[in-house]
Amino acid sequence: MLTLLHLLSSIALLVWGTHIVRTGIMRVYGSHLRRALGQSMGNAPLAFGAGIGVTALVQSSNATALLAISFVAQGLMALPTALAIMLGADVGTALMARVLTLDLSWLSPLLTLLGVCLFLSRKQTRVGQIGRVLIGLGLIILALQLIVHAAEPITEARGMQVLFSSLAGAGLISLPVALGLVIGANIGSGLLAWFNASLQPASARRVALGNLLYKLAGLIVLPFLGMLVAWMDTLGVSAQTQVIGFHLIYNSLRCEILLPTVKPMAQLCEYLLPERALDNGVAQPRHLDPAALDTPSLALANAVRETLRIGDMVELMLARLLEVLREDRPEPGDEIRRLDDDVDALYSGVKLYLAQMPREDLAEQEGRRWAEIIELAINFEQAGDSIEHMVSKVQHLKTSKRRSFSDSGLEELGQLHALLSANLRLGLSVFISGDSHGARQLLQQKRQFRKLERELAHAHVQRLHQQVVESIETSAAHLELIADMKRLNSLFCSAAYPALEGSGSGKTRTTGEPRVAHDMRMKEQPLPGRPA
Repeated sequence: MLTLLHLLSSIALLVWGTHIVRTGIMRVYGSHLRRALGQSMGNAPLAFGAGIGVTALVQSSNATALLAISFVAQGLMALPTALAIMLGADVGTALMARVLTLDLSWLSPLLTLLGVCLFLSRKQTRVGQIGRVLIGLGLIILALQLIVHAAEPITEARGMQVLFSSLAGAGLISLPVALGLVIGANIGSGLLAWFNASLQPASARRVALGNLLYKLAGLIVLPFLGMLVAWMDTLGVSAQTQVIGFHLIYNSLRCEILLPTVKPMAQLCEYLLPERALDNGVAQPRHLDPAALDTPSLALANAVRETLRIGDMVELMLARLLEVLREDRPEPGDEIRRLDDDVDALYSGVKLYLAQMPREDLAEQEGRRWAEIIELAINFEQAGDSIEHMVSKVQHLKTSKRRSFSDSGLEELGQLHALLSANLRLGLSVFISGDSHGARQLLQQKRQFRKLERELAHAHVQRLHQQVVESIETSAAHLELIADMKRLNSLFCSAAYPALEGSGSGKTRTTGEPRVAHDMRMKEQPLPGRPA
């Protein structure tokens, strides 16, 4: 029982070491690996080579599959190119299996010692992550040694030798069986990739399907295993060497022979998995790639792209809001409600995506960017709800109460709307660039909006004094819309504060100070470099 426990724990250590190597390399070189895959688009041999290289580095064909699937899902890579990458990944797996069978016992303590020193001294840096990779490599080599050591009592026991001899005599344990296990393991990895892609869109599942079909094509070798074993017995090498050599040659020949068929295979996969439109019609995230979560910089960049997409939807909602104010058609209001559903869906996607990134694993700058993204996404979600509420208010005024805004009132609301739209675009620009000059300009625009809002509210009260009928009938709604636009403007201009905090040129928040309290304090103080 103790021997079995040692064996299982050694296997667990091997799996853990492989995980550490893969995550470490993805965090340090993830963007470079993705760039290497991306640059291979349209060139099957180059994509094949990229698949070999990336898989050899991350030591997992499934990790390569996730990268290729994410590229196809986002429309950044054609299906034939992704299939060529997956064929290369199979060869990369076989190459690494051959390397790990070499006598590298002397390397394990060296890599572990060096990796621990680098990781503990430079934990949150690129050098520290390289140390993490070295630790993983040392654990892999150590785990292989422990597996061999743990299996010795089983293989050396007299009873087990008799049992193995009888099984071999019965033909149950032989070289053909070992070669069949190699083929079965290939198919098993293809099934795992298919299961991992089961929740992806059809374009992504086609990659996993083509990969599985290519692995199943290797079954054609099974009828010839007897002849192959007879030839291999004449080589005079050990059974272990024969199995490892078969794994490498089998994968290499199979993938090279199938490489010219990537385009027909892509057509077959598209036929078997056609695109189907979503029934609910709600927008789905495009850029939240799960495979990038091991690389914080890439994951944050994906979240930024999705948040900007939410901002574009909010900008479109603003444009339709102006139509609701000026026209009596129901279509703009219906579109705003649909867009608000899309905003809510994308906000939930960004929120859940960022929640999968442990903040304690992020560098200081990445942690700040994480906070900026989630804050802006929350603001956009609140802005969408506010715009939808404003639309309901205006439509109720026009349809139920049969009242309309005065020409002067519409003109005033249009002025605020134009400045509000401009501040939204400027806020998005500051969010992308983090430019402190743009941030100060945005805060100046915020003050300008507050000044205009007060002037227009006073002008409205003056019209009430002049007994303008339309202004009297729509007074409550008019003032409420001005207040709603003021809140929207505050949400859009909030992107200025992180930019100023990051540059050190603005009034920063104290530790634990809520964003709202900070905003109120900022309102009462002059901009940097400007008189009060």
